[in-house]
Amino acid sequence: MLRAVVQGDGIAAHCCAHLLGDAGFRVAMERADRARLPAIMLSEPTQRLFKDVFKQEDLFGGQPRIRKRVVAWGPKAEPLTLDHAAVVVSERILVETIRGRLPLDKSREEAPDWTIIASRLPAGSVEHSFGSRVATAVPVTLKDGSDPESCWIESLEDGWLFLIPAAPRSAWLLSIGGSSLLERSRLIAGQIVELGVPAGEFPAHPRIAWPLCGAGWLACGTAALAFDPLCGDGTGHALREAILASAVVRAAARGDGVNQLLAHYEARLLAGFRRHLAVCRSFYRSGRAGPWWDSELESLDRGMEWCAEEMRTRADLGHRLVGFELRSVSP
Repeated sequence: MLRAVVQGDGIAAHCCAHLLGDAGFRVAMERADRARLPAIMLSEPTQRLFKDVFKQEDLFGGQPRIRKRVVAWGPKAEPLTLDHAAVVVSERILVETIRGRLPLDKSREEAPDWTIIASRLPAGSVEHSFGSRVATAVPVTLKDGSDPESCWIESLEDGWLFLIPAAPRSAWLLSIGGSSLLERSRLIAGQIVELGVPAGEFPAHPRIAWPLCGAGWLACGTAALAFDPLCGDGTGHALREAILASAVVRAAARGDGVNQLLAHYEARLLAGFRRHLAVCRSFYRSGRAGPWWDSELESLDRGMEWCAEEMRTRADLGHRLVGFELRSVSP
């Protein structure tokens, strides 16, 4: 029986451990503490994927729901209300809910056949960052009458604000970019009656580790890619990366060519990262209102160029993900 070690204690780590355990691997987890995001929004496709992976239909029962988003994006833009469909959950609660019930391998002496790194930058890899923006998370109290099923997004001259309700009259405010953004807000400030104590800061610019895999190891989750919280379901990306990583390991165990599988994995993650940069770029171009936006756009352009250069040597690699399995595609 093959043995896999999963390093990490987040979404990607538990997904990998669960899928490999289901496939008959002996799985050991090396947990690494890190700060948890206080609130994440999960789209309906991501919710469905969580339920399919962990076989828990009631996984998000009772969690706050977002049905509208109110957006004021771009210089002097008027608020626009759009339909939305998502749930809000804290990362800590989500991890506790999906934490594996499979028996874990306690052996410390036997070397693993595969190591999946989902917690920190892999040794020998370099992190490429495209931007410098940092997000501050602050709990806030909403005014009476504020819609608990709406989130709010607003751009300003040197950054943007994102207000995510977490319960009736309470929410999390993310401030990305300059200082004192809330003081200049025309939309979101009107929803808030009181600020709490900041819960901390975290990077909010896209980042990628390179290389993403090698002989006997793969990186996924926060060890592989990080996304801008504005555009792109980062948690959904982490889940899909973990599904692909575990599929690569299972395909290798079946006897598929390891080098081709690793090349496929790296190419697919690189393509997904480039798509995220393109979406970011479209939002940042439409929101631009000064030097801060221009600087971040320049970083995104640099990221697009870097991805294009790396993708130039990568072609169709002969595999396709079917469900949770990688299948060879005949030429």
